Amino acid sequence: MTVTSAGVLLYRIDIAGVLQVWIAHMGGPFWAGKDEAAWSIPKGEYAAGEDPHDTALREFEEEIGAAAPAAEYELLGDFRQPSRKVITVYAAEVNEGVSFVESNLFELEWPPRSGKRQLFPEVDDARWVPASVAEAKLVKGQRPIVRELCDRLDGRGRSFLTGPPPGPPST
Repeated sequence: MTVTSAGVLLYRIDIAGVLQVWIAHMGGPFWAGKDEAAWSIPKGEYAAGEDPHDTALREFEEEIGAAAPAAEYELLGDFRQPSRKVITVYAAEVNEGVSFVESNLFELEWPPRSGKRQLFPEVDDARWVPASVAEAKLVKGQRPIVRELCDRLDGRGRSFLTGPPPGPPST
């Protein structure tokens, strides 16, 4: 049976015209000290019969510590991961402030085979990053999510940069 998750990809276009997305750094000892390919969109699993949109909003709140912003969410698509999990993603453009508060916790035996159980945050950081930066920070299976968002916005004629604007010409 396929494992299914649902998540939220918030985005904004800043005053410099740069497309930014809201991503979260995965918590726990495995991800500690890692940056590249160690971030995710806020998401979580749902069971058959559960509404994926409701799940995406619930998981955002659990992982970020604040309710997902009131916005017009649209289905961005289903994205199969290397693990064979399928993530249903809802995207929304927001202009209001979004900030990381605190994540829910999970229990893990750590160090491995020690018999000692510890609590760790599911997410230990979340922030806005330019779309080009997100593609390096996100786990590889989620990088197509950002590309799909860029393609969708481009198809609507939205003008944006995916990375920081070029600086002044060098002399």
